[in-house]
Amino acid sequence: MAARGVAGELARLEALRWTFGDTAAHERRTRLARVLRSSLPGAAAIERLHELLLAARAYPDDRATLALVSRALRSFGARADVRRHRGALTDSGIAGSDTRFAFFAPTARRLAARWPKLLEIDWEALASPDALEAWLPLLAHEGEVPGLDEIDYGLRGWLARMKGAGESDGAFVARALAARLAPDDFLFERVHDGLEPAYRLRGDATTPSRTHDEWPVAKMHFQHEPFAGRPDLAKAAATPPRAVRALAEAEGEKALALAMSCMVTRSRDLDVFAWGDPRDVRHVDCGDGLEFLMIGALPERRLLLESVYGFLTLKNGVPVGYVLTSALYRSAELAFNVFDTFRGAEAGPVYGKVIGMTRALFGTDTFTIFPYQLGDGNDEAIESGAWWFYQKLGFRPRARAARALMQAELTRMSRDKRHRSSEATLRKLATHNLYWSLGSHRDDIIGELPLPNAGIAATKLVAKRFAGDRARAAAECGREAAALLGVRSFDGWSAEERHAWRRWAPLVTLLPGVSRWTAAERAAAADVIRAKGGPREDAFVHAFDAHPQLGEALARLIRGVRA
Repeated sequence: MAARGVAGELARLEALRWTFGDTAAHERRTRLARVLRSSLPGAAAIERLHELLLAARAYPDDRATLALVSRALRSFGARADVRRHRGALTDSGIAGSDTRFAFFAPTARRLAARWPKLLEIDWEALASPDALEAWLPLLAHEGEVPGLDEIDYGLRGWLARMKGAGESDGAFVARALAARLAPDDFLFERVHDGLEPAYRLRGDATTPSRTHDEWPVAKMHFQHEPFAGRPDLAKAAATPPRAVRALAEAEGEKALALAMSCMVTRSRDLDVFAWGDPRDVRHVDCGDGLEFLMIGALPERRLLLESVYGFLTLKNGVPVGYVLTSALYRSAELAFNVFDTFRGAEAGPVYGKVIGMTRALFGTDTFTIFPYQLGDGNDEAIESGAWWFYQKLGFRPRARAARALMQAELTRMSRDKRHRSSEATLRKLATHNLYWSLGSHRDDIIGELPLPNAGIAATKLVAKRFAGDRARAAAECGREAAALLGVRSFDGWSAEERHAWRRWAPLVTLLPGVSRWTAAERAAAADVIRAKGGPREDAFVHAFDAHPQLGEALARLIRGVRA
């Protein structure tokens, strides 16, 4: 087929992407088969076809469509036109293509371990070669230092000489830094990410790709009808998932690998996926082919207060987006992302399922959207109209200025159906949180409570009472907190649980009114803190929210802090 014909077929397929029914299914298969038999004229056409195949794989009309697109995706990277335009397909996520990105430390380490020959330094994008070069003596054996001191091979030349025969320079940097700074992962992360090494992961048949990313499913859901409309959030919140299943650690590792691949192939990184704990992964089934992989962070990587989970969104096993939740005080901050390929599909209905899932998992009755998700410093959210997406679902601002601006825009829209908020207006609206609640208005929620003040309170305590001596503060606060809450021994506590205790101890000594609690209330507070370092972090949320005295005392403390 000539290039013009291919372009026309792709345009029609794109127009048909979210149309379903027997007629649409037949036309989709016919046109896809025609394009798949053609040699595509360039990278743009290849990417368009690839995304259409992914859309049809996630939302297949029927078994015939599923078989066609599955077969096409399995062999997509081996197509002659894909191989011919491989360079132009960098960062496309297509099988066999390269990916360029400054990966976070844990992701770089994982990539270096799995693909040591393929993870290279992206020399064109490396922002600070001098900073990385200054670390070379610390990555070398002492016997190499005279040469490093006197011979100027340059950073690239030295890395070529220092790396092993079975690894590339990028893999050497990630591996050597991790080894030099072991066992302190926090130090490794700070040094690695501070150096900002730019990487290129050379693609082959085994490297991460959007083409092949999928999770095994027991039953396929076929899309015969148009997508459901905007959900009723109250009904959605009352509808829990069909099933929640804890994964064995080996399955959890596979879930982490899939989450990493989804981020790598989209030039992104997400902390909770990068530092995910394979022991704290669950599979959430919401029906109709919609599933989530719920991933918790390693205990040492958890926040002091909120519990954070990442959810990889799957449709018929295909990753279509992700959700980030921060839960505490029976409230949750949600970050909802749909991958570009799947925008315009069923974002509203999926968001309803997210509300029901979050309520079922964390006991949440109040939900908030943070300004970044609405467009504050996030051009993607501005372009997608995220603020009005949430407003139409029922979310509202609490800030007076934002409410007044919203009402003014609604008035304009009622007078002129064609009116759309300007970019400047959207940016003003996006500077304040949005909220939706099942119950009565509460102020003790994420977004209203100044949770960072807990850290300010601890800093003031260490500076004032211990003259900045943090080792002494840790030891004395740990003992005092144990005495306050009646913990006589830490025998039987895991290393992660003891770490959680050390982090919380300064706060415990500052909590107002603890001495007036009953012995049972103090013992229960100790159990809450222990749960922060336990196997599954959502247990901490439930324990904290079931202890009103602890929640009220913490709220009083952080509200009383003056920065």
